[in-house]
Order: sequence, then structure tokens, then C-alpha cells
Amino acid sequence: MNVLSLFAQTPILSNLKLQTKNTFSSPPQISSPGTCLTSSLSTPSKFKHIAPGSLSNPRISVVYSAGILKHIYDCSLDVTSENFLPLYEGAFYFGVETLILKCESWFSEVSSPEGFQSAQLPMEDMIQIWKFGLEHASDFIVNLCVGCLARNFMWAKHNMFFKRIPHELLLSSVKHPHLTVDSNMENLECQSKDEDNCYEILKQIRLDLLALWFAAGKRNSSHFRQLAEESIASIFRLLTIPLMGSQDIFGYSDLQHLKIRLTEYSKKVDLSNCPQITPAILLLSLLPSSYIMDPAKKKIIEKFFINSGGPSKDRHVFPQRLLQTTTFEVVQEVDISKCWRLLIEHAVDYFCKSFPCLRILKAAYLLNIGTISFLQLLEKFPLVCEIDLTVDSTPVIPALFTILSSNPALIPPVPQKTSIINHKAVEIMPFYKFGPPLSNVTRLTLEGRTDVCDSVLLYISRFCVSLCHLNIKGCISVTDVGISDLICRCRKLNSIVVCDTSFGINSVQALSSAISDGGNTSSVHSREKHLNSVASNLQELHMGGCKGVSDSSLLELMSQTQLLKSLCLRGTDLVDQALYNFLGSSLEMLDVSNTKISGAALAHVVHRNLSLKCLKAKDCRNLFPDNSCIEKRECCFFSLHEELHAEFRKTYSLEEIEFGWGFSTSSLSDMEPIMMSLKTIHIGLGGMLGEDALRKLPSTCPLLEKIILHFQVISDATLTNMVSSLINLQELSLCYCFGDISMSSFKFSMQSLTKLRLERVTPWMTNADLLILSQSCKNLVELSLLGCPSLNSDSQEIISHGWPGLISIHLEECGEVTSNGVSAFFNCKALEDLLLRHNGPGLQRNFILKAASEMPLLRKLSLDVCDASEGDFDIPDYANRYSLSTVKIARCKSQRCAFNLPAPPRRSVHVESLVLVWNSRDLTRTVVKERL
Repeated sequence: MNVLSLFAQTPILSNLKLQTKNTFSSPPQISSPGTCLTSSLSTPSKFKHIAPGSLSNPRISVVYSAGILKHIYDCSLDVTSENFLPLYEGAFYFGVETLILKCESWFSEVSSPEGFQSAQLPMEDMIQIWKFGLEHASDFIVNLCVGCLARNFMWAKHNMFFKRIPHELLLSSVKHPHLTVDSNMENLECQSKDEDNCYEILKQIRLDLLALWFAAGKRNSSHFRQLAEESIASIFRLLTIPLMGSQDIFGYSDLQHLKIRLTEYSKKVDLSNCPQITPAILLLSLLPSSYIMDPAKKKIIEKFFINSGGPSKDRHVFPQRLLQTTTFEVVQEVDISKCWRLLIEHAVDYFCKSFPCLRILKAAYLLNIGTISFLQLLEKFPLVCEIDLTVDSTPVIPALFTILSSNPALIPPVPQKTSIINHKAVEIMPFYKFGPPLSNVTRLTLEGRTDVCDSVLLYISRFCVSLCHLNIKGCISVTDVGISDLICRCRKLNSIVVCDTSFGINSVQALSSAISDGGNTSSVHSREKHLNSVASNLQELHMGGCKGVSDSSLLELMSQTQLLKSLCLRGTDLVDQALYNFLGSSLEMLDVSNTKISGAALAHVVHRNLSLKCLKAKDCRNLFPDNSCIEKRECCFFSLHEELHAEFRKTYSLEEIEFGWGFSTSSLSDMEPIMMSLKTIHIGLGGMLGEDALRKLPSTCPLLEKIILHFQVISDATLTNMVSSLINLQELSLCYCFGDISMSSFKFSMQSLTKLRLERVTPWMTNADLLILSQSCKNLVELSLLGCPSLNSDSQEIISHGWPGLISIHLEECGEVTSNGVSAFFNCKALEDLLLRHNGPGLQRNFILKAASEMPLLRKLSLDVCDASEGDFDIPDYANRYSLSTVKIARCKSQRCAFNLPAPPRRSVHVESLVLVWNSRDLTRTVVKERL
């Protein structure tokens, strides 16, 4: 997502129908001073009125003529978006200069940055006002409209009338110096085929600075293919220049193609998914444009570009005394996620100087920074209140897998050219060298960071005194004691996410203890303690996978958390009594998956929380009696939902459900009145939805966006009905399902579908079928196929050509896809997750390094030794891993069939998995028994 291009990149063009240049009637003829005869103009119905007396213009009605008279006689008159045009034109007609000034003053105010925020001038009115100004040669009106649209382009882009913006107005706004854009959240296809109209707008796009995923995705667009190819080439040209040190970069006279779009009205700077961004590009974007035109200053800039790739002593040289960066007072949010070539020391230094009001900083999926080091650098920002340092969580959760061995690998010294902070050097710097402490930080996300240990939590508890939200999900290096100490110090916490950590009894006690006495609860009455604990203020508690919490601890904790809106207890030792102890009534999300709770206990919670939107109860074997027959279970579930039914329809309806054991056709029927708003349905192992229920799914849940089905019986007719009826469907996962599914179910156009997972359901799939699939689902970004033995090496070309914007590819047991090596997949330049297993032994020994270099956003890679042409893979060192954070390599052994046959077949049997996990400090090699 990115700010960088013309309008947060090309998607601005995406959903608009570029029109041919409007042909306007000739300018009005002025018959006498103060009189203006207007030409006909198409206007909304609210501007059309019966003409008064001799007036020829229908917009000047009796009502608005009365308004003009009121103004003439000094009566109160308010100008609004609905009466502006008639009053303005009427004032011209009658020559009422004071009213003209009043109208112009009003429009100046509402189109100003401050006025627009409060008034929000309707888009359709702005278009009509611009047309009026153009027809009457009013530069004043035209310029105000263009400037207003330029400053509020992201608002306009999401407006339903955006498609109606005239081409000339659109072009003027994207050329305007105040054009303000931030991100490209959408990937829509431009419906215009008028290349002449597009050309001037497309020229404004800075191809070098597009987000990589966006540029890659547009390569299969009929309108933007050439643009996308040029962008990809530009991005990789920058990636191959070591830290922008090549003189070739100065082949452009003004360097504008490398400047991020920043204006005095920019509130958000989104550089995410742009691996080509370097300190030099960032610095260039923060310098005044006049510097580029000044030969002396341009020389300094060029020198800094070159020195950025030099030795350590030159890397940190900032020409601060010679080059003064511009200050952007309005910028409040910066996102540099996945910008792994951006030296964080330089970036923070620039942000500090140019964004003094920065409040939100996102730096997700960056392994080249240490947590404490980064937080210490951020002490220079007194107003920062939200920090996001998310990385991919390690797949090796000690509580879930059998670890055979684990040890940190020796890493050679990191070359100076890489963008890593010297963790220890920064960590030992005295605190007084930094600015004010992080006293304003209220939200801190450290998800997945294995470099976070108890000392990091101690630092956070000392300096983030206002902390309200903490996410340390997957931080496996912290201990229960460390978490409990932080909770005891950060008494303002109202949201804590500690899934898959050592969160245990000590932490629960810290949550439950009274705030007033610092944890000494002996003198506090039990009721007062409950009302004055951290737990009593929690609105979000996610502790899924925390095995260290006993059932008795949960009983105590649940009795205090009455304000919770989001609760995740997945995989814990949750028992019925803990849910009965929960007295809250504000829950919107509840996850009790893989626990021992019963249907009665679940019903108790649901009865009290009628605003529940998300309910996850997958893998709960005790929702119904273990030994009861199917009929008895059906009756039990029917009774449960008969009770829930009446309560749900009084309030909101569910939007997301996950069920497994015990969920059946009658269950879905009983819940039907509360499922009209359902957007996600996930049926796991043990669920038994029949053909009739699946066939009725589109009518029962017409808003479905996500369907995940495991072990269901589904037919062609049912699947066809789903994909053709659910126009909002974005994700479809069919895993180990049975039935007579054929390719005919996938021949329908599914333009909304972005994620497709077919596991053990399409063994018949051939290259021809895959080609049809690529034409039906053109906008896929994630593809997973398991068990398609008829595919071969040509499938690579079909996949990479049909979906060049894929960010995830999972292919397992898919014939001979990789038997001749891997080359076409490297054309999917934006890949972040790649799994190739048992698809043919054609992967070269250097495949990991090759994949990481060819796909600069690749973070997760999963392979199998069976596919290695030389029997093994080379592991890249730290400097050459690019964006890689996790590599999983499974190992199999060949096993003969147990039957005594003349030529016994051999099959591969899993032995172990090697998991490589990088963090900011080291590489950990772990061998587990399970297949990951």
C-alpha cells in the first residue's frame, strides 16, 4: 500500500470511468453591467425550479429570488450547498455584488482544509459548481474546486460519485501541487478504454515508487499491463543499485520520479510494501523542491546518495547542516512496513525532523531492528501513541510440538551495508541521551518478536506508563513472571493479547489483584478487589494457546472481566464453571475453540451477550454428550438454538461463526433468523452440514464473504450455486471434501474472489482446468492446491501469467510442477509466502537464496528435501536472506509397502521438520517431529 505514486498509486484510476472531454456551450454574453445570461447546464433536480417572471434561467426560482431580496433588505440569509448555485447566479443576474461576495466567501470557507472537514461539501455539488465556474470563466470557482478535490483526493476516491468526475477536473486535481494521497487499499479495474483520456493522468504516476504488490497485480490488466511492466522494471532497477549509490539515478534532471508525494495537507505517509525505498529516497522526498534545481544543493544530494552505499563511517553522515528538510506539521501516521532496505536510524532521524506531530508509527515485518533499540529511538517523538512492530510468529510453539533439538546458529558479522541496528550498542546507551520517555504510548504491538524477553517488558513497563493495549502474541521468549511484572506496573491496561506465550498463573494473579495497593490484596475486601483490578477494566483479553493457566485460575479471572468485548480462550483448560462465572454482557467476539466446554455453558454466555458478532467453537468435542446418539445430539443442539434464537433476533446478528463437532443441518436451520448478516462461516472436523443446508447457504447468508468447509459432502450443483450467487465471496476453502465436484463449478466469473484453497477435492485438475480457473478468478492473491497429480511444469507458467500479483502460493503433491526446476514462479514478484512440497525433484541447491533475491517480499518458505535435485538446500546467511523470516524444510524417508507384492511400491513417510527462524539478533535452528 502506498502513498507514493500519483494517487496512492493507480487504483485511483481503478474505479472511475474516464470520460471524453466535456463540450461546454459558449460563455454567456453580458448584455449590460451586472447582468449575466447563462447557457443551459445539466443540474441535479434540487437546482431546477420554475422561473420567476421574465427570468430565463429555471434555477433562479421564486424561492431563491426571495432569498436574493432578503439579502438586499439585510434579512438573515444562510448560504448552503443546496442554494449556493442559484443564489450565486441570481446575484450575477441582478448585479448584487454583496451577495456575490457572500457566496464566494462561503465557498472559500467550505472548500478550505478546515471548512471541508466540518462541512463535507457533497461530491455531486462540487462537480456542478466546477461546471458552473468553467462555463462562466470563473477562475476563482474553478481553482477552489480543483484545490479542494486535490487536498481531499482519498475522500473523493471512495465517494460513490467519483466515477462522475469530469476528466478535465480529475486531471487538474492530480496535477495540483496540493494533491494529497496516502494508500492504495483497493485493486479495481479501470473501465475506461479511452487511452487518450488516460494518457495525461497516467503520466503523473511515479512508477518507481509504486507498491510492489500493486504493480505486480496490474500485469494481467488489459489497460495497465504496460504501465505495470514499466513499474516492475523500475522497482527492480532500484533494488539492484546498492543503496542508491549509482550515478545512473541522476539521469533525470529534476529527480521528481523519486520523490514521495508529500504536501502540507498530508496526514498519512504509507510506504508499506515498497522494498525499493531507501534513506536517500526518503531524504529526497523531505527536501524542498527548490533544492533539486539548485546545482550546489543537488551536488550535496548526489553525494549523499552515493555515500549511502559506503562504509560504516559514511553511512550515518546526514548533511543536516547543508540541507534543511521540510516540516510537515499535519502528518500523524507513517507506515514503513516491509521496507527492509530503509535504514531505521536514518528513517527515525528524518521523521523526527519532518514529522513533529507524529502519533502512529508502523514498522511491521522488519527483522533488521531490535525491539528495545527501536523503542529507544522513538523516545525522540513525544507525541507517539501507537507503535506496531509485528513480525511473523514462529511456527514452533513449544506447547504444541515435539522439539527434538533447538539451538541458535552462528551468524557471521553483519556487513555494514545492511540496515540493522547494533542492538547491544543502542541498548546500553544511557536513557538521558534521549528525549522525553514514551509516556504517551497507549498501543504497542510486538506480535511474533522472539527477541522480546523479560528485560524488554521491564523497559516497556518503566517508560510506557500510559500503556492501554499490549500485543505480545507469539513472543515465546517472555516468561510468566515477566508478563506478570509488566501487568503490575501498567495498571491502565484495558487490552492484552498474549496468545501462545508463557502467560500463566502469575499473570492471572497480577490481572486479578487490586490496583490501589500494588498487588497486596490482604486488606482489600473481595468485592472491592474485583472492582479495582486490571481485569475489571479489560475490554480485550486474548490468551489462546496459553497452557500455563489452570482451570482454577480461569475461574477467578472470568469472575472479574465484566467489561470484555473480545475474549479468546482457544486451546486453554477452560471448563464450564469458568464460563458460568463470566458475568459480562458486552462481548462482540468469543473464541472457545479446542476447549472442553459444553453447549449449556456456551448458551449461558451467549444469552447474556446479545451483541455477539463472532462466535468460534471449533474442535469442541463436549458441546454435546460424548456417548449420545446422533438423534439425541440433534435434539440437544435444536433446544440450545431454540433458546438462543429469540434473544439474538432482538439485537444484532452474527457475522462470523466457526463450528465443528455437533454442528449439523438442523443447527444451521435453527440459527437461520440470526444469520442474514453472516459474512464468515467455517465448518471444521465433526461438523455435518448436509447437501440441503449447503444448497440453501446463499439464500440463508446472502452477505457471505468467506466460506471454509472441511470434510463436507458437496456436489457440483451446490458449489455452482454458491459461486454464482454469492457476489461478495472473497475467500473459498474446500478441504478434504467429498462429492462429484468438477471444473464446471469454476467456470463462473468470480471477480471478488481473492483467496482460493482446494485441498484433496480436485484430483482431476489438469493444466487446461487451471487455465480456465485463472480466467474465472482473475483477482486471486492467495492460491493453495493439494493433491492435483495431473499438473506438470507447464502449470507454473499458467499460474504466474494468470495471477502475477499472487502473494501466497501453496502447492503440494501436484504432479510434476517442479520436476524441471522453478523459473516461472519467480515472475510473481510480490510473493510473501511460498510452499512447494512433493511436486517433483527439480529444486536446485541454491533455491532458497534464489527465491529470496528474485522475490524481495518473500518472508515464509516451506520445502521438502524430496524435491531437492541434489538432496539438500543451502541456507543463506543473515545478510543474504533479504526478507526471509521463516524457512521450513520437511524430511521424508522412503518406506516399502507392508504387503508382500512382487514389486512392492515405495512411499514417502515424514520423519522430521527443520525450522529456521530469524529475528533481529540471530538464527534459530529447530528440529521438530511433526510435519510443519
